[in-house]
Amino acid sequence: MFPHMMRTLVKIAVASLIVGTILAHFGITADHLIREFGMTPDRVTELGRKAIDWALPNLLLGSLVILPVWFLVYLFRPPRQHSD
Repeated sequence: MFPHMMRTLVKIAVASLIVGTILAHFGITADHLIREFGMTPDRVTELGRKAIDWALPNLLLGSLVILPVWFLVYLFRPPRQHSD
């Protein structure tokens, strides 16, 4: 699972680099795009902080339920057959 996730993250990073290079070639910057949407960099930062302030407590609360349930399921599931 971890190698698959890493492969996906690398693909996303490469695609983002390619698109960013193409946009920079045409003179489009992140600041320009933010201002086109009627935002300021400070407002984007504020929205990001608000999102983290909302998500982090909910993430921790959910993990208090999910992690013990996952651990119990992991402990009590039957062993898998390895194909070598």
